Amino acid sequence: MTDTTVSTAMLQGFEPLSSLSAARLKEFAGLCYLEHVSKGLDPFRVKSAADQLAFLANGELELSFAGGGSETVAAGSAEARAALLRPQPIASAKALTDVDLIRIDRDLLDIMMTWDQLAAFDSTRTGRFKILPSGGNDPALSNWNLMSGVFSVTNLKGGAFANLPSAHIGELLNRFQRIDVKLGEVVIREGDEGDYYYVIESGRAQVSRLVGGVTVTLADLKSGDAFGEEALVSEAKRNATVTMKTNGVLLRLAKQDFIALLKEPLLNRLPAARAQEKVAGGAQWLDVRYPSEYQYDKLPGAINVPLAEVRNAFSVLDKSREYVVYCQSGRRSSAAAFLLAHRGFRVFLLDGGLWAARQDGGNA
Repeated sequence: MTDTTVSTAMLQGFEPLSSLSAARLKEFAGLCYLEHVSKGLDPFRVKSAADQLAFLANGELELSFAGGGSETVAAGSAEARAALLRPQPIASAKALTDVDLIRIDRDLLDIMMTWDQLAAFDSTRTGRFKILPSGGNDPALSNWNLMSGVFSVTNLKGGAFANLPSAHIGELLNRFQRIDVKLGEVVIREGDEGDYYYVIESGRAQVSRLVGGVTVTLADLKSGDAFGEEALVSEAKRNATVTMKTNGVLLRLAKQDFIALLKEPLLNRLPAARAQEKVAGGAQWLDVRYPSEYQYDKLPGAINVPLAEVRNAFSVLDKSREYVVYCQSGRRSSAAAFLLAHRGFRVFLLDGGLWAARQDGGNA
């Protein structure tokens, strides 16, 4: 079996893929692959038909069902326009000729379809997202669909918006405002009150902080990166300054909308007893306080990643593991839990922090 690339023209022949825009299909094609299966072999012997969506691009297949019966499907037929899914589970299959299958992650496709369909929102207000007339070319795309950095397939699968409840997608997009920014413009300033959450649609920015009278660069941000959430989650003042390194466009979400649509849905709060159960079941305590606090007052088995270092830990922490985040009051851990959840980590928050847990008589 040899894997080769998939073209957008190939995807346009299948349903419901044909409903995606040309730009989306081009991006999506890079996440699919074409698999050649020789005559007489079962293409689902190793990779079950239930694991991924499979579309028949070339050749002829015989499908045998778990409940009995069979069906022959030929590429180009009406039956082959949809994925090889049937009401009865497919027990096995046989390539009656050499065949080519397009394999697609079913969860990935479902995410894209969800965002595409829920992006049909009010477009009448200036500065809001706008759905343009439907058609076959890029000018007919909705503006959100053009933002490959912000709303890329991979970002929706495991990035900034991966854990957003589906019910909030349309309203979230409707409440974002697009603003133009210039090289050297200060978007947020250290010490100011938090008012907006930002996502970079295009351009680059720099995050800096004043340390001992000296400006220290903390991070460089690019298209698709978000900033400004820490002050909104923790109800604190801005702890850094963000300055544009180029001209660009930002998406801005007001504090009240951020809290209602993004913050609370992503914070999985647990009381002390439930948090202990999680850890006993294999989750990891994550202490986001300063090392000096952690050293003298840590929970058994906890690891320490101070809030200021959470962004740097994204590549180190294990996405396959669950984390229970805590601090003293729950304020810093709320910010850390949001940042982690925003990047696709499975994270829970010790509600109220150590103070509340100990007042309730918990061991945490």
